[in-house]
Amino acid sequence: MDSPSRSSVIIIGAGISGLSAAKVLAENGIEDLVILEATDRIGGRIRKEKFGGVSVELGAGWIVGVGGKESNPVWEFANQSGLRTCFSDYSNARYNIYDRSGKIFPSGVAADSYKKAVDSAIMKLRSLEASHVGEVIEPPCSPKTPIELAIDFILHDFEMAEVEPISTFVDFGEREFLVADERGYEYLLYKMAEDFLFTSEGKILDNRLKLNKVVREIQHSRNGVIVKTEDDCVYEANYVILSASIGVLQSDLISFRPPLPRWKTEAIGKCDVMVYTKIFLKFPYKFWPCGAEKEFFIYAHERRGYYTFWQHMETAYPGSNVLVVTLTNGESKRVEAQSDEETLKEAMEVLRDMFGPNIPNATDILVPRWWKNRFQRGSYSNYPIISNNQVLHDIKAPVGRIFFTGEHTSERFNGYVHGGYLSGIETSKSLLEEMREEKERKNENQTFLLEPLLALTGSLTLTQTETVSNLHKCDIPTQLYLSGKLGIPEAIL
Repeated sequence: MDSPSRSSVIIIGAGISGLSAAKVLAENGIEDLVILEATDRIGGRIRKEKFGGVSVELGAGWIVGVGGKESNPVWEFANQSGLRTCFSDYSNARYNIYDRSGKIFPSGVAADSYKKAVDSAIMKLRSLEASHVGEVIEPPCSPKTPIELAIDFILHDFEMAEVEPISTFVDFGEREFLVADERGYEYLLYKMAEDFLFTSEGKILDNRLKLNKVVREIQHSRNGVIVKTEDDCVYEANYVILSASIGVLQSDLISFRPPLPRWKTEAIGKCDVMVYTKIFLKFPYKFWPCGAEKEFFIYAHERRGYYTFWQHMETAYPGSNVLVVTLTNGESKRVEAQSDEETLKEAMEVLRDMFGPNIPNATDILVPRWWKNRFQRGSYSNYPIISNNQVLHDIKAPVGRIFFTGEHTSERFNGYVHGGYLSGIETSKSLLEEMREEKERKNENQTFLLEPLLALTGSLTLTQTETVSNLHKCDIPTQLYLSGKLGIPEAIL
C-alpha cells in the first residue's frame, strides 16, 4: 500500500484534458501533483494501434476547425510538432452513394435528397425549439427511403448533431484534417508531457504519473481529499481534478463520500453519451474507386446506420489497402456485443452489395469497443439540441475540493479534442484562483489571531518582551498557544 504523502493536487485521468490541466499547474509552480491513470498509457480517447502495417486512430482521428480567423490550438500544436495530416473533403461523399444493387445514385437525385434532409433537419430543430416554449409546429416527415436514411445518418450521427452555428467552425474554420502520422495523434500528448514531466527517448519516466491506477473512491471534506484505487493504494491531496469522461461519471466506477449533491448528479445524467465506432478492414488488394473525390462513400440500406459511412485509407497511407466503416450508438453497441467474425461477415456482405461478389475477403479486422470499456463508456458527450445552459454549468461546477474537467465541460467545444484541451487549461486556472484565495483566507485568519498578542506585548515587562521575542522562532499558532492568552481552534494547528 502506498504511504499517503499529501500532494497539492491529484489529477484523475491522463487524457488531453488531464494533461493540459497538469501542464498549467506545473507552469504555475505546483510541482507536487500526482496524475492517476487507469490504463497503461496516456491519451484517453486519443489512441493509435498498428493495423495492416500502418498506424490507425481508434478514437479521435481528425483535427476539426481549421482555416478560420482564429487558430485552433490543437492545429497549431500539430504544426509545431510536425504531425502529418491530410485534408478531408466530405462534400463529394453525397455523390458516392451506393444502393444495394451496387449502383451509384445519380448526382441530381443525391443533391435533391441532401437538400431535403438539410431542410428537414432545420424544421426539426425549429419544432423542438417551439415545443420547448409551448408552441406547436408540425414536425417534418421522417426519412423513409434508403437514401434518405443514409443522408439523415450522415447529418445527425456521423457528424455531431449541434445547434447552428457550430462554435468550432465559427471560431476556427470549417476545414477538417485527418491525422495520418505513424507516431499517432497521441504524439501531441507526449510532446505536451515533455514540458513538465521527466521523459527519456519518448517515454515518460516521471513518478508523478502513475499508470494502471483505477480510482474507485474519492473522499472529500473541507480539509482535503483522499483518493483510493482498486489496488488498495491511498493518495491524499488538497484538491482533485477529475477528468473522467461523461460516460464514466454516469457509471458506478467511482464512488464519492459523501455522495455528490443532487444538482450535480442530475446534470450529469442529462448529457447524452455518443458511441462512435471505426471498424478497420485490411484487404490483399484494393477493389474500390480511389482518388481525392472518392475517399468517402455511402451505403444506402433500409436499416438506418447499417454500415453506412465508408472511407478508404489510400489518401492517408497509399498502398495500405485498408477500408474504414463508421458505426454509431445502437449499431455500435450491437457490434461491440458480437464476435469480430460476425462483424466481418456483415461488412463483407455490404461490400459485395456495392462492389460485386468477386471482391476478396478481408485478411484482418479491428473493432474498437469504446462502450464496453469501463474507463471510457462511450466516445464523446453530446448535449441535447434543446439544452438548458444550467445543465452544462452544473456539470462543470466544482463540488468542494473536487474540480471537473474534460470535453464535456467545454461550453463551446464539447465533443472535440480542442474542447478537452481548452477545458483542462480553464479548469486549472479556476483551481489556481481558488488556491490563491484559500491562501489569502489563511493569512487573514493568522493575522486576526496575532492581533490580540501584538496588543498585549505593549504592556509587558522587559523580561516578558525578551520571552516573546524568542517565540518568533515558532510558527504563529505555537506562539499563541505558548502565550497562554488564546485558545486555538483545532483546525489551525
